[in-house]
Amino acid sequence: MTKRPIMKYLTLLVLAILFTGCEKSDEIPQNPTTEVFYYPPTTGSTWETKSIASLGWNQSAVQPLKDYLAQKNTKSFMILVNGRIVMEEYFNGHTAATTWQWNSAGKTLVATTTGIAQQEGLLNINNKASQYLGTGWTSETLDKENLITSRHLLTMSSGLNDEKDFVIKSNLTYLADAGTRWSYHNVFQKLMDVVAAASKQDFEVYFNSKLKNKIGMDGFWNYGPIFTIYNSSTRSMARFGLLALKNGKWNNEQIINEAFFKESISTSQTINPSYGYLWWLNGKSKYMVPGGQTVYQGALVPNAPADMYAAMGAEDQRIYVIPSKNMVVIRMGDASDPANPNFALSGFDSALWDKINALIK
Repeated sequence: MTKRPIMKYLTLLVLAILFTGCEKSDEIPQNPTTEVFYYPPTTGSTWETKSIASLGWNQSAVQPLKDYLAQKNTKSFMILVNGRIVMEEYFNGHTAATTWQWNSAGKTLVATTTGIAQQEGLLNINNKASQYLGTGWTSETLDKENLITSRHLLTMSSGLNDEKDFVIKSNLTYLADAGTRWSYHNVFQKLMDVVAAASKQDFEVYFNSKLKNKIGMDGFWNYGPIFTIYNSSTRSMARFGLLALKNGKWNNEQIINEAFFKESISTSQTINPSYGYLWWLNGKSKYMVPGGQTVYQGALVPNAPADMYAAMGAEDQRIYVIPSKNMVVIRMGDASDPANPNFALSGFDSALWDKINALIK
């Protein structure tokens, strides 16, 4: 064989290998850690998607997950990876345009707005709350009231009596010094008054301009006689989940200071290490739940990723944020177990993560 045919043969062989490699690369699951992160536009309904096949996930686990969600009174469910929608499901007449209550998952909106007010120099969470609320906002003696800072309200460690949810002065009585007792309590709502006083405008006006509108959320606050609850579409909850995944950044704008946000998703006190600034934290050594003082050993949701942090609301409203997987999971709906509704953690979390793990592993 002459030199020229050999070179021609080798050239064709190399081209064939390259062409084959290009064909196969489309079938290789994409690595979500190297893909460019996607932010949906702040207006309109455009939102990029990703296929389950492109992630290398288990397609056969999709239907069992959907069946479980429907069985457990779910209204809507989303999984997003790198900002793109992988699953978006609606049940029982719910649609993408329907609003639903966040319940206590909305506490994280209050924490974020408080952080924005601090970065603007309007308040300091380490200052006593009475600096913004005025003295006498509780029924405690002045020396005990002045122990309570905005940070204590963010961390559920005000020491105020938690027996009554109606946040009025007569119900805000002394039980322990601020910082010495963790108890899930509706008094966190006073942070909305702190922000309003510090910004000299209604909380919702400030929230809308500094957070909601900047990331394209819809929704509104429902001011009930006892609870103040945010309502929005599922996609708006997902938008906030993406902001949380990116440590407070939306596109090229740092909506909330990254350092403050990382504080929010870190252990905020030693009594309940699974609680940050109104965020629930997985992967810690112990945890407490609303309605009691029992300390449980182990992680909040043992079968979920250890780095997960979550916004949890009554009747199983959920935002799960998983940095290690660049993933956000959203669930809205009625209580998964109507006979035993919970304010935050429930058996639903572990059962749901069994189904999610079957899909993503």
